[in-house]
Amino acid sequence: MTIKKRLSHVDQEGRVKMVDTSAKAVTVRRAIASARVLMSPETIKAVREHRTPKGDPLETARLAGIMAAKRTAELIPLCHPLPLTHIDVRAEISDTGVSIEAEAATQAQTGVEMEALTAASIAALTVYDMCKAIDKAMTITDVRLELKTGGKSGEYSRQQKKGKEEK
Repeated sequence: MTIKKRLSHVDQEGRVKMVDTSAKAVTVRRAIASARVLMSPETIKAVREHRTPKGDPLETARLAGIMAAKRTAELIPLCHPLPLTHIDVRAEISDTGVSIEAEAATQAQTGVEMEALTAASIAALTVYDMCKAIDKAMTITDVRLELKTGGKSGEYSRQQKKGKEEK
């Protein structure tokens, strides 16, 4: 068997393709992704004291993440457009910067991991944009899937995987 036949998003001629999900069952699917924006103590203080030049970076990032999740299929070529039933983005100030968590849910034939990851990524980029006048050295890091439920492949949890590796 050639590699081309085993790849789900590649046709027999080696061209990328969108997978046909019409035969897959519609199931409830949920995903949570996270990201971090590391910043200087001065920037953290400015965010806490609501002294950032462009306004509230946390609320703006939250809204940007929600909007981004709804546009994921327009941004990532092989993603299916999904009827999202829930999107939530949380952004909190920590001692090292801003922690972001994005959650997406749907009832569909394919998962919402990319929507959650897109929401977390765009929320982090928005925090950067809102604070860059103060701190251009910020670092966006740890963009990752935390949890995924539903579908044929079942559940994935970063915490459960981490726990299994520690044993």
